[in-house]
Amino acid sequence: MKPIFLDRDGVVSTFTPNDYIKSWKEFSFIPGAKEGIARLCAAGFTLFFISNQGGINKGLFSLEDLEEITLRMREEICRAGGDFQKAYYCPHTAEENCSCRKPKTSLFLQAAREYGPIDFSKTFFVGDSDIDVEAGRAIGCRTILVLSGKTRSKEETLSWKKSPEFIFSDLDAAASFIVNFRE
Repeated sequence: MKPIFLDRDGVVSTFTPNDYIKSWKEFSFIPGAKEGIARLCAAGFTLFFISNQGGINKGLFSLEDLEEITLRMREEICRAGGDFQKAYYCPHTAEENCSCRKPKTSLFLQAAREYGPIDFSKTFFVGDSDIDVEAGRAIGCRTILVLSGKTRSKEETLSWKKSPEFIFSDLDAAASFIVNFRE
């Protein structure tokens, strides 16, 4: 298995500042995201989503709403020639201080328990924020920041605790890089 970890909002779906994607009606793919996923799948990668979804415990949407979004997202991704193994979500708010909310790493470890050993040093985590970069670095992944979501410029990263190893405009560009990456 060649795993790749992806954040969802801002990487695959349009980032909604100060809000959550609460239903399928509010979900929209970032241009090129489905193609990037299809490219990774065609190259033999196994994709996992790792996403904070604190709106659940804030009462803004339900676990069933999130499951419907995930199901419909998978249908659209499959129609474009891609797929993903599983989506792992943290439903907690930052104040709950759980072990699954990024930048903590328990959702990555859960994927490794469920799908076999993962050498995190040989995989990538693609995200759109400082928290994604911190999580990826904490688990030992190579980190890719895409500028299609919360973070819009390289300059924003200069004050971060951890710097991303690579920066690309979007998931499609990151996927091209990953597919051609040689250690």
